[in-house]
Parts: sequence; C-alpha cells; structure tokens
Amino acid sequence: MTEPRSAPSDWASRTEQAVLDAAVARAPALGWNGLLVRQACEACGLSRGDEELLLPNGARDLAALLSRRHDARALDALEATDAKALKIRERIFAAVSARMEAGAADLEAARRCAAFLALPANADLGLKLAWESADHLWRWAGDTSTDWNHYSKRTILSGILIPALTLRWFEGREAAERFVSRRIDNVMSFEKWKAGKDFDAPFRKVTDVLARLRYGARTAA
Repeated sequence: MTEPRSAPSDWASRTEQAVLDAAVARAPALGWNGLLVRQACEACGLSRGDEELLLPNGARDLAALLSRRHDARALDALEATDAKALKIRERIFAAVSARMEAGAADLEAARRCAAFLALPANADLGLKLAWESADHLWRWAGDTSTDWNHYSKRTILSGILIPALTLRWFEGREAAERFVSRRIDNVMSFEKWKAGKDFDAPFRKVTDVLARLRYGARTAA
C-alpha cells in the first residue's frame, strides 16, 4: 500500500526548517548571504530549482525564517508566565527579555543575520520583522487595541527591540536589559503624560465649526 503524499505546504514547512537548521550551523563561518543559502540547501539535498522555489528571495527569506523561529521560541517561553499577574511595564520587560534570549540560543547566527539586516538594502525587511515581533509580544501582553494605539504601541516597541537585540548579540544580556529598562521607563513616562491630554479636542473644534457653518448656531431653548 502506498503512503499518502504530504501536502506541498507541509513539505515546504519541514524543508524550510531543515534548511534553517543547516544555515544556523554554517552561518558563523559563512556569514549571512547567498553562499550560506546554497550550502544549507545542498546539505538538505535540494537542487538550485528547489532552492528558488523554497527561498525565492534567498538570504532575505532565510532571515525571516530565523526571526519567526525566535518569535515562536519566545512565545513558548512566555507560556509559563501569567501576563495578567504583571504590571504592563513588567509584561513588556518580560516579553522583550524572552525575545532576546530566544535569539541568543543561536547567538553566532543571530549576529550574522543582524549584520545582514543592517545593510541599507535590507532595512525594510529588518523593520518588518521587528514589527512582527512587537505585534506578537504585545498580543501576549494582552493588548487588544484596534485604533491608532495598536500602531503606536508596535512602532514604539519595534524601536526598542531593534537596538535591544543588537546590544544582546554584541554587548551581552546585562547591557541589553539595562537599555530595555531605561527605554520602558521613558515610554511609561510618555504614556502618563499622554493620558492627561485630550488629543481629540482639535478635531472636535473643527467639527463644531463646520457644523455651525452648515447648520447655523443653535438657539437656546
């Protein structure tokens, strides 16, 4: 009896992870580049055609796979922490720390990948991946906002994550956690200041003026 063939998506997922494993092992010697992609694919028995099918953007696709593996690893580690039992500052610190340590398990590969993402041609990808990571961490922290706060929170956290990860890879855990702690303090101070402001007031004034122009001033009853 013939075994049922795996779905193409299953083959792709398994093969991507196998190629990523091979790349992580070879990145310290090869760097993060096209040569790394080719050798990692060869190690998994893939032809150039398979490589182009699996990783059409080469080292950029491989960098995305590594970042998403580290996101998943961080979320697995955070499962043991009850986010609701922590203050928001503690949640964000725990989330960022988990993300940093998830990548530190592949430290040499993470360093090579970070250098690759720092190149001007790859800055767009670095920002996209930081945004994805920030979104995962905020969701773990319990954020359910759908208004402009959804975007501002992820933008701010992305701005913390990028230098935090760089510090973790090249300066060590203590330097990175000190940086994260200071930056979260700054963000919390901003949030307190923002809480006392009515940012919708200018829009209400404009709406009121336009309404008066259209309908005239209301007369007192």
